[in-house]
Amino acid sequence: MTDSGIRRINVIGTSGSGKSTFGRSLAQTIQAPYLEMDNLYWKDNWEEPSDEMFFSDLEQALRGDSWVLDGNYSRTTQLKWKRVQLVIWLDLPFLLTFWQVLRRSVTRAWTQRQIWPDSNNKETFSKMFRHDSVVLWSITSYRRNRTRYSGLFHQTEQFPGVHFVRLRSHKEMRKFVAQFPESTLS
Repeated sequence: MTDSGIRRINVIGTSGSGKSTFGRSLAQTIQAPYLEMDNLYWKDNWEEPSDEMFFSDLEQALRGDSWVLDGNYSRTTQLKWKRVQLVIWLDLPFLLTFWQVLRRSVTRAWTQRQIWPDSNNKETFSKMFRHDSVVLWSITSYRRNRTRYSGLFHQTEQFPGVHFVRLRSHKEMRKFVAQFPESTLS
């Protein structure tokens, strides 16, 4: 692999866009640690940490010279992007992201598998249909997230030295990983 010098990457996108799958694949390709913001954020029994604790955990995780970070959490943008070199926005169509988040949630609820190794958090069928479910969140936040990410991608002067890439299909995502790092700056 040709070394582009890009070793710190943040993958963003709405729930169900494929951030985790894409992020793991890219991390494997560049042989970098894969970091998942949800794993850093959620404590046992779906407890939410204070921002102070979350920011501290995130800063600690991002100290390395190489990583692929999957996750949004808009209040962490300044913290994440002060060291990031590349931001990749997975901007898939609504119906596809909805289908992916629904399928993932049903599978997780059915298997009752722990979501992250460091917590006892599991999805349940009853949680899927509550007001705070990821399925409902994906429906209500999709348009708002697209507007926010589009705005960030048009204000790149706020983040000097950061490259921005927008991928709109699974085909573009596969091609990007297969051709990294050449795909980074094209």
